[in-house]
Amino acid sequence: MWQRSALTRSLSDHPVGKDPQAMRTGQRQNKGMRTRLGCLSHKSDSCSDFTAILPDKPNRALKRLSTEEATRWADSFDVLLSHKYGVAAFRAFLKTEFSEENLEFWLACEEFKKTRSTAKLVSKAHRIFEEFVDVQAPREVNIDFQTREATRKNMQEPSLTCFDQAQGKVHSLMEKDSYPRFLRSKMYLDLLSQSQRRLS
Repeated sequence: MWQRSALTRSLSDHPVGKDPQAMRTGQRQNKGMRTRLGCLSHKSDSCSDFTAILPDKPNRALKRLSTEEATRWADSFDVLLSHKYGVAAFRAFLKTEFSEENLEFWLACEEFKKTRSTAKLVSKAHRIFEEFVDVQAPREVNIDFQTREATRKNMQEPSLTCFDQAQGKVHSLMEKDSYPRFLRSKMYLDLLSQSQRRLS
């Protein structure tokens, strides 16, 4: 059995825009997430305790995911992305397919759009580009050459919309490809089943 502990990464904990010390702290916290996702390794997409993948806030008890909430994730991809537990479950699923960089890029872009400081905007834009978009980036996303080059040109004068085209392509890819597989996965079906059992 896993022991519950304060978790890893919420949308506000994304490394984009953080200082190196905070990033190292986040990496240490991520070890806990990897441990808690151990049930998803070895080509498995099931999880014996769905609470292990749900985001938690420090000093607060883990919220129980309702069957109604989990069922709504199947309404649309955007409904899934609007729910923090949905994002956590989808991230866990993508890890089993070694494609979590797509979601991480999408989340980084969403966080980037909230940037208000011009100075920070430029540095964040280059950081995201170097991490996800550039050729042979550490977590390179799967986008076409034209989109990559258009985004590269946007880096000359970064703005809040400089990643819109690339983000849209990645969103579409996840929606058409990974999202349907997630809804059919044993992990999601187990999650629904366990949330129903908790109510009975």
